[in-house]
Amino acid sequence: MQGNHFLGGLFMNSILTYVFLGISMAATIGPVKTVLINTGLKNGFFHAWFFSLGALVTDVIYMFVVYFGIGQFIDSELLKTILWSFGCFVLLYTGIENLLSLHKIEMDSNTKKRTRLRQSIMSGFFMSLLNPLTILFWLGIYGSILAKNAGSTTIYQIIILSIAILVGIILVDFLMSFFSSVARKLLSTRLLKIVSFVSAILMIGFGLYFGKMAFQLLF
Repeated sequence: MQGNHFLGGLFMNSILTYVFLGISMAATIGPVKTVLINTGLKNGFFHAWFFSLGALVTDVIYMFVVYFGIGQFIDSELLKTILWSFGCFVLLYTGIENLLSLHKIEMDSNTKKRTRLRQSIMSGFFMSLLNPLTILFWLGIYGSILAKNAGSTTIYQIIILSIAILVGIILVDFLMSFFSSVARKLLSTRLLKIVSFVSAILMIGFGLYFGKMAFQLLF
């Protein structure tokens, strides 16, 4: 009995470790998080939260892809080039569109009413799906986790640990959605435009980086 309690305690500690792993993964400010924050600033909490849920669906898909060993196909040069290129296009388009719409930002804007939540969740899904960093991240981190636990954990324990990672990601996304929507209410129109401008420049910067990676793979 004591042995079972000891093993149970170890597994609970592992769960908490993987929750924190999910938190550390999600807390990294990359292109997807930049757009999430920008969405919260422009349209409020629910749009940012739904954007993050769309991105989460992509995370789950890539977890399955890595678990079932399909990651080797994603790692091909051709597919990498396609993904870098698509990521470049999406981020450049989104960043430039945000720059061009800066003059439309107002504190009492009706943008939130015009934008459907369905659009936000689909935007999060495709933004994350076409983000090569997401793929490489899951191949590296999650692939290492599976390799580390191979033979020592059951399929059910792998599922629980995977859910723990997702819980950490969800927690960070919720907080980012909440604080970006709160910041939207606290900022003046001028400050909101400045933050949106910086966010758009970051998107364009990530887009150019993705384009550079695609160019290097091609030539």
